[in-house]
Amino acid sequence: MLKFEGTGWGDAGTVVLLHAFPVSAAMWEPQQLFLDAAGYGVIAPNAYGFDGSPARPGWSMDDYAHDLAELLDKLGCRKATIVGLSMGGYQAFAFWRLYPGRTASIVLCDTRAVGDTPKIFAQRMEFRKAVEEKGAAVAADRMLPNYFDRENSRLRPQLASKARLIIERQPADAISEAMRAIAERPDSTELLSGITCPVLIMNGAGDVVTTPETAASMHAAIPGSLLELLPGAGHLSNIEQPDLFNLLLLRHLNSLK
Repeated sequence: MLKFEGTGWGDAGTVVLLHAFPVSAAMWEPQQLFLDAAGYGVIAPNAYGFDGSPARPGWSMDDYAHDLAELLDKLGCRKATIVGLSMGGYQAFAFWRLYPGRTASIVLCDTRAVGDTPKIFAQRMEFRKAVEEKGAAVAADRMLPNYFDRENSRLRPQLASKARLIIERQPADAISEAMRAIAERPDSTELLSGITCPVLIMNGAGDVVTTPETAASMHAAIPGSLLELLPGAGHLSNIEQPDLFNLLLLRHLNSLK
């Protein structure tokens, strides 16, 4: 079973937090504490091989969605809001496609629906090779320069230091397998117009990995969706602007009642 952080249940409802690559569910600490205090159950699972979750070579986004549904079953949760940031957004798309009846709402954060071009796919394969040969530090070196708003990188270097610690404790093979799953994920563009549950899209205004324009294109394609851009935030918007992120997330959750 996937290892997860959080309470797993709450009187106000359940929220599933799906983490970015190549960090772990530890990135959601500010949201876990906040949601727990607000009465929501929190389930923040780790991807295969990350922070104690069992490894699963060759896994796909669909595999993850199925195992997430199984985890919800074991925790006695029928329906949940699915919050996915970056890689977590790809998992959220898979969960909606396979389990729409179990999806109370979706929160898409700093992610994209489109699949990889051949050029990006090749770059991901080169990334995998480098990590397999040199270890997790290579992943941190490559990802962190693009993860945070430039001003935050200068004034709050502890953000990158904390993210580096999370990345570097992950097994290289787990990072490599996650990158392969990302590269092989299906294009979800055609899925967008058929999403019928409430959708909130949040994106760092300074995100250079998944830009505000990327977020706006998803917003335009998903009927009734809401779009919020977070100033002073890059790709890991939940870490850089936790108070605003939490406020917007809680507002969305309360609107479901």
